[in-house]
Amino acid sequence: MRIWLTIAVATLLSPATAEPVMTARLNPDTGQVEVSEGGRPVLRYNARTVEPGDLLTRVAEGNRKYAVARSDYLHPLYGLDGEELTRDWPIDHPHHRGIYWAWPEVGYRGELGDLHALQKVFARAVGKPRLTSGDSAVVRADSRWLWDDKEPIVFETATFRIGRETPLGRFVDLEFSLVALADGVTLARRETKLYGGLNCRLNAVIGQTIGFHTDELESKPRMAWADLSGTFPGGKGSAALTIIPHAGNPEAPPDWVKYDELNWFQPTFPQANHRYALSRETPTVLRYRLWIRRGGPLDEAAARAQWTAYHDQEK
Repeated sequence: MRIWLTIAVATLLSPATAEPVMTARLNPDTGQVEVSEGGRPVLRYNARTVEPGDLLTRVAEGNRKYAVARSDYLHPLYGLDGEELTRDWPIDHPHHRGIYWAWPEVGYRGELGDLHALQKVFARAVGKPRLTSGDSAVVRADSRWLWDDKEPIVFETATFRIGRETPLGRFVDLEFSLVALADGVTLARRETKLYGGLNCRLNAVIGQTIGFHTDELESKPRMAWADLSGTFPGGKGSAALTIIPHAGNPEAPPDWVKYDELNWFQPTFPQANHRYALSRETPTVLRYRLWIRRGGPLDEAAARAQWTAYHDQEK
C-alpha cells in the first residue's frame, strides 16, 4: 500500500509527459504552420510565400498573370476522414487558394488593388506565427498588406482556434483584425456588389449541395449560415463544411455568394454598393466559425444550435 501511494503521489506531482491532443508546429523545411490531432493532419496555414512552380506551364497564357506567389491562407483543410476539402492553384482560377480572406477592390490613393486576384497588393508575413498546442490548437499570425509589394498599407492579425474532433465534428474559429497603416484605405466587393470577403474554394465533389440561410429582418437574434456538402475525393462518404459568421461582425449579417461550377462559396464583406474604410486607430474585426462534419445538407435545428453555441462561448 505504501509503495502504491508513493507512486500515485509522484505521478500527480510530476509534469505531464503526454503529447497534446492538438498540435501546432512550424515546419522548419517549408516555414508553414501544420496543425494535427494525434498525428493526423487537420490543416496548414501558409504563412510563407508559396510559388507557382511548374503550374505556370499548365495555365493558359491569358491567366498567367493570376498564377502569382501568395501567402496568408489555409490549405489544405482536411475532412474528418482525411480527405482534402480545399483546393489550391486550380488551373481555371490559379489565384484561388483554399480558405482565404481577400478583397478584389482595395482602394488606396485613388487606385484599386486586387488582393483576391493578387494584383498590385499582397499580404506578406511579419515575424513568426505564435503557436499553442493542447486540447485545442491556436495559431496567431501577423501580415502586412503591401501596395506594389513595397508600401505597407494594412496590418493584419489572423487568429485560428482549431478544436479537436468530437461526435459533432470539428470547429475552427477564425478571427481577422485589420488596421490601416495609411490614410484612405478602403475595402469593397467586385464592382462593390459581387464577391469579396472570406473566400472558400473547395475540391470538386460528387453530389454537391450549397445552401444559404439568413433569418428574416425582424428576427432577434438574426442567425445566418452557409453549408456545402458532398463526397470529396478520397472520402468515405458525404462530408460538409459549414460557415457561421459572427453576429458581431460589422455590417452583419452578410450576403451570400456561390459559384457551383467552381465549388466556391462565401459570406461577403462589406455590404453591397459601398466601400468600407479601414481605421488607423480602431481595428476592423471579422469572425467566423468553420464547422467540419460528416453527412449531407445541414439540418436547420442543428445549425441554430451551433450558431447559439458559437455565440454563447463568450458569455
